[in-house]
Amino acid sequence: MLLTEHLRHWLGAWPPSGELDVIGSPRRSEPGWDGRIHPAIGVGSPDGGVLSVAPEHVERVAAASPSEVPALVGYPRRGWFTAVYRWSTAPAALPDAGVWVPASFPGVPEWLRLFGGEVLVAVDPGTGEHLAGVGVKRHDAYGHELSVVTAPAARGRGLARRLVAQAARRVLDEGAVPTYMHATSNAASAAVADAAGFPAQGWTAFGVTELP
Repeated sequence: MLLTEHLRHWLGAWPPSGELDVIGSPRRSEPGWDGRIHPAIGVGSPDGGVLSVAPEHVERVAAASPSEVPALVGYPRRGWFTAVYRWSTAPAALPDAGVWVPASFPGVPEWLRLFGGEVLVAVDPGTGEHLAGVGVKRHDAYGHELSVVTAPAARGRGLARRLVAQAARRVLDEGAVPTYMHATSNAASAAVADAAGFPAQGWTAFGVTELP
C-alpha cells in the first residue's frame, strides 16, 4: 500500500506496534520538503501512532509530554501541533480548475514559490489575477502532501475542492499517494477535503511546528 510505504519512509517506521511508538530516524536531522529541519513528526491511526525524532532524542521524548518535545529536540521556540490527517486513492471526479506552472513562473504568489517544482494555479481568464493555488510538499517518492489557498475574493466558487482533486489525480498518476492535513478547528478546510475525495478516517498528524 502506497500510504504504508510513504509513512515508513517519511517517519522511519510503520505500522505502529502500540498506542504510540517513539522511533529514531536520521531524516529528522535532514532538510525536509522546504529545506527546513522538521525535528519531530508523527501520524496516528485508530490502531496506534508513530512519532519520529532523531535517534539521540528517542529515550527522553518517550518519557515526555507533547508540550515538552520542542525543547527536547532542540527547538524550544517552536510549539506542538495536532491536525487531521487525510489521504485519497480515489479523488472526486470534479472538473479541472487550474494549470500546472513552474513555481518560479511570473505571477505565481509568493506563498506558492516555497514549494518548488510545479504548482497548480487558477487565474481569472480576463484579468490574469490569481484566484487559488495548490502547492505540493514532496516528502518522498511515495507521499505528496497538498496545500491549498484561495484568495478571499474568490472563495465560495468551489475552486479549492476542484484544485485539490485535480492535484490528487496527478500525484496518483506519478505513483504516489496524495495526503492532506488541516487544523482540527478548520471547518472550511475539512469541507474542501471531503468534497475533493479525502474522507476523514480518524487519523491525526502531530509534532513540532515548522515555525517558531
